[in-house]
Amino acid sequence: MPGNHMVRERPRRAGEGTVAALSFLEKALAGYHPRDFEVRLWDGTLLEAEEKPRFTMVLNHPGALRGMFLNPSQITLGEAFIRKDFDIEGDLVAASALGDYLMGLHWGVLDRFRMGKDLFTLPAAAKPSGPDHASAHLSGSVHSKKRDSQAIAHHYNVSNDFYRLWLDERMVYSCAYFTSPCENLDAAQERKLDYICRKLRLKPGERLLDIGCGWGGLVLHAARNYGVEACGITLSSPQAELAGERIRAAGLGDRCRVEVKDYRELDGAGMYDKIVSVGMFEHVGKARLEEYFDRAFRLLGTGGVFLNHGIAAGQGYCSDDDNSFIERYVFPDGELLPIDVTLKAAAASGFEVRDLESLREHYALTLRHWINRLESAAEEAISIVGEATYRIWRLYMAGSAHAFDRNRINIYQAVLLKSRAGNSGQPFTRADWYT
Repeated sequence: MPGNHMVRERPRRAGEGTVAALSFLEKALAGYHPRDFEVRLWDGTLLEAEEKPRFTMVLNHPGALRGMFLNPSQITLGEAFIRKDFDIEGDLVAASALGDYLMGLHWGVLDRFRMGKDLFTLPAAAKPSGPDHASAHLSGSVHSKKRDSQAIAHHYNVSNDFYRLWLDERMVYSCAYFTSPCENLDAAQERKLDYICRKLRLKPGERLLDIGCGWGGLVLHAARNYGVEACGITLSSPQAELAGERIRAAGLGDRCRVEVKDYRELDGAGMYDKIVSVGMFEHVGKARLEEYFDRAFRLLGTGGVFLNHGIAAGQGYCSDDDNSFIERYVFPDGELLPIDVTLKAAAASGFEVRDLESLREHYALTLRHWINRLESAAEEAISIVGEATYRIWRLYMAGSAHAFDRNRINIYQAVLLKSRAGNSGQPFTRADWYT
């Protein structure tokens, strides 16, 4: 019930803003139990937790709540965080559950009147240019080559040095593959790269295409350890430049290369023995699914294997592009589809679905590693990309970890085969994948 939350350290002469903020919070949080967080106001007033707090929400000025909740949405909450209207001290992933609760509130007319009265007692929050400057501004038709290039640049061209701060030593920007929750990120990412190569059953001399290769971690691993001729493509010039430097440093220029190219520009029937795509599929879009799988099928030789690794919509996933924080600030034009839609499109292009594996828990853990590493390098990250981008990335990764925890989103590796007239030519078991 409102009013049951303990308040301590309230100033003896609490200002009107403090009283209105506490009144609003007590109404808004009345149904949140057990409350595992504290709220600290700008004047030191502390709304205590009901159990050991996992985090503290810090309201940095009297106008914070008004900016967050006058027209509540993912966008307004996210922008309030970017502006530093509020901070989260402690577990930012745990704080995402509070965001879910607040976005799920449905107040009646009387409640809205009472809570609106509290909010209008508070001053309006100043709105500096940071959030709008950090948002995506794209032009052209959705999922056209031109617009896809802009979307990729918005996310991946932020700064190689920024990504290097918190990714593993190979700069693999997709979920790792852990043997236990205690394993370090570098070992788990190397295991993931090798796991993909084993699933593809790579052999020396085979031609491998990596669609959306990032900074080249997988093509380097496959060329070095499996003796393949590996070609990676990306739409990000900074990624391709760094990948080229790493390839030359490894002395693998004769068997490994990375190019700036759209997958729709690839041609040549049967050019590759194996194809892989890791973390790129989310950018394809439902309208392009047929073209995507048709292209991969045509590029593969008969008996070839395509491993498609991508995030999918899970249970309770709701795409609301108009109010999506990630759509506006992180992954513009990204689309998450149910896995059955993806597999149906792959089959329609001629692929036989040989295996499907969810790595949902692995991605949630990977994101926690990334958040911890980014927060540990906060000062350097801010010096490279600015505080707005630093805060955006923290918030997006924490929200994503929470979404994986709740199965709102999932991550699948689908092994697809271009069969030989019905004869798969595949081993009877997966034993070689785990050796």
